[in-house]
Amino acid sequence: MLDKLKVIAQYCFPQHGLSRLTGLFANGAHGKVTTYVIKWFIKRYNVNMDEAKFSDPAHFQTFNDFFTRELKADVRPINADDNLLCQPVDGAVSQAGPISQGRIVQAKGHDYSVCELLGGDRQLANKFEDGDFATVYLSPRDYHRIHMPITGTLKEMIFAPGDLFSVNPLTAQNVPNLFARNERAIAIFDTEVGPFALVLVGATIVASIETIWHGTVAPSKNKEIVRWTYENQAPIVIEKGAEMGRFKLGSTIVAVFAKDAIEFVDELQPAAATVMGEAFARIKNK
Repeated sequence: MLDKLKVIAQYCFPQHGLSRLTGLFANGAHGKVTTYVIKWFIKRYNVNMDEAKFSDPAHFQTFNDFFTRELKADVRPINADDNLLCQPVDGAVSQAGPISQGRIVQAKGHDYSVCELLGGDRQLANKFEDGDFATVYLSPRDYHRIHMPITGTLKEMIFAPGDLFSVNPLTAQNVPNLFARNERAIAIFDTEVGPFALVLVGATIVASIETIWHGTVAPSKNKEIVRWTYENQAPIVIEKGAEMGRFKLGSTIVAVFAKDAIEFVDELQPAAATVMGEAFARIKNK
C-alpha cells in the first residue's frame, strides 16, 4: 500500500519530473486506492461531477476511466447553426489568430512554424499558408474528450514523436517550440471549408492519445514519424460535434485552418474559457 501511495503522490504532483512509467498507476485497477485518488483529484481540482454520466468515483475501475469520463447527453449541446463551427473541447484559449509567414504564436515572445507542428511536411504546411489557428489548453479539471468542430472526412494521420513537457500556460511562455516539440497526433481532414488539421499534443507523464478510428496513438515505441493514409478505403466521416479522440492525462489541441476558411468568434481571446459545442468560428463566404 505504501508503494502505491508513493505512486499516487508522484502522479498528483507531476512538477517533480516523472516518466511515462508513472502512468501505469493511472491505467491500472487498484480498487480502493484508485477510488481514493479519484476523490482527492475531484476535490483538489474542483471537478464538476454533476455533468458526468457516472458521478460516483467508485464507478471507475482506473484513474484513466475517470479522467476520460463521459458526460451526460444533454450537458454539451452542439451549436446547430450551419454557418458556425463548434468548440472542439472544454478548456481555455492559449492563443488564436492568423498564421503569419508560416508561423503560429505560442505565447508572448515565442512562435513556431506550421511545418514543424505538422511533422516537418512542407507540402502539407503550404495548404495552411496565411490561414488561422487556435490553441486550447485542457486543465486537469476539464472534460478530456475531443470533438469535431466541423464535419470532416479523414485523409491522413501523422504521429510525431517528441518531448513530454508540461503544456500549462507557464511552460507555453517559457519553452520555445513547445507544441511542435512535444509528442503529438496530427489528424488531417477534408471539410467544406477546405483542409483542416486537428493536432493533439501530448504532455507530462504518459502523453496518452487515442482516436476513435485508430485507438491508442501514443505512447508509442516509434522514434520516427509514422503516417497513415485513408484514401483507398471506405471514407471515415466524423460529423460536427462528434467525438474524434481523447486525452489521458493531458493536454492541448491546436486547430489549423486554410486561408479565408473561417473567422473566429469575438469571444475567442487568450485565457477565455471554451465549452465544447458552443460557437467557435464562422464560415467565411457562405
